[in-house]
Formats: sequence, C-alpha cells, structure tokens
Amino acid sequence: MNVRILFATVGRILRQLRHDRRTVALLVIVPSALLTLVYYMYVDQPAGPGAPSAFDRIALVMLGFFPFIIMFLVTSIAMLRERTTGTLERLLTTPLGKADLLFGYGIAFGLAGAVQATIASAVAYWVFDLHTAGSIGLVIMIAALNAVLAVALGLLCSAFARTEFQAVQFMPVVVAPQLLLCGLFVPRDQMSGWLQAISDVLPLTYAVEALQEVGAHAEPTATMWRDVVVVAAAAVLALVLAAATLRRRSS
Repeated sequence: MNVRILFATVGRILRQLRHDRRTVALLVIVPSALLTLVYYMYVDQPAGPGAPSAFDRIALVMLGFFPFIIMFLVTSIAMLRERTTGTLERLLTTPLGKADLLFGYGIAFGLAGAVQATIASAVAYWVFDLHTAGSIGLVIMIAALNAVLAVALGLLCSAFARTEFQAVQFMPVVVAPQLLLCGLFVPRDQMSGWLQAISDVLPLTYAVEALQEVGAHAEPTATMWRDVVVVAAAAVLALVLAAATLRRRSS
C-alpha cells in the first residue's frame, strides 16, 4: 500500500459520503431512533437484585450491533456501485491498488462508524440513562471496531454480487446468524454444543462479549482486550480476502 494514495482514497470516500444525505441520515438518525424503540420496549421490565436492567443489557449490545448492520449494508452497495458504474475499473488503471482502495474504505467508514457510535452512545447514556461499569469511551471504541469489521465483510460479500439486490441478500446470511448466536438472546453456555461451535467462529460473538465486559467491569479486562484483538484480526483478514476476490466489473 502507498500511504499517500491510501489517505487520498479515504478523503475521496468521505467527501462522497458527506454529499449523500440519505446515507448520512441512515448513519446518524436511525440508530438513535432504534434506541428510542428499545428504551420504551424495556424501560418497565423488572430486573433481579444486583442485575443490570433489561434496557442496560440490550442497549449496550445494540450500540455495537447498529454500526455492524448499517455499515455492512452501506459498504456492500457502495462498492457494487463502484463496479457497475465502471468507476472501479477506471480507478484501477491509476497507481491505486486494490489494498489502497479496500483499506481506504475500511478507514473511511470506520471513522463514520465512530461518529455514529459516538452519537448513539451519547443518546443512550445521557438521554436514556444507560448504566455501565466501564467507560463510554470503551463502548465507542468497540462499536467503531465493529463498523470496520462490517465494512470488511461488506466489501468481501460485494465481490460475489452482481446487483444491489444480491448484495442485500447477503444480510440474512452474514448478519442474522451472528446476531442470533452472539449470546444476546440466549447465553452461549446454554446453547447446544454445535451452536456454541458456530458461535465461536463468528466475530460478532467476541464484539458482544467485549461490550458485556465493559458493562460488568469498571476497568478493561484481559478478556475484553482479547476479544478486541480477535475482532480486529477478523476485520483485517476480511479486507485481505476482499482484495484477493475484488473484480473490476460486475458482469
């Protein structure tokens, strides 16, 4: 990768994103609106003695999941448009390499995910009074890392799609199983052995566990840092695989 080209690519993507008002609204407004729904769904649910409230437990995980699902959708469609419009083919005739392009996407949308996570976390903590033992900064860091992971997976999946509809079809395949098996609905140690085995190889599992560690402990734990490393490694691996499978055109 060329550092100058990489950051020029990041700037180009951020400028395009800034002028796409619908996408900006999706990134900024939708997570806060969904958090509002979650709050009113769980605000009156009773909690056991010493246990976090249902809202605290669910909303903390949602702060990591919203960047994941939104960035996956936005990125997979954005890269597909680059291919179908011929933009990608033109870009790759310049000194821009595949790694420069894909890691540029990862950085640009990771920054957008950090902004999204900051706004959603501010709403959760200061409007809906979310309580966690750990700091809001750790929550934002993990949520931003989730955004990078989603970008990487979205770029990888977009290589196998020819239309925007096909790109969207990857969501139930890639996103839904990770949500169901991450431990949000059923504790992982209560799952069947084969479900636990699947859960163990899904990166969102480790992001959720990292957030739960922040919720339960005032200081960062070794488990949290291990999970952060796993998610980061999964994101890098997905970006490398995306670079290896990227096609210039959808044909």
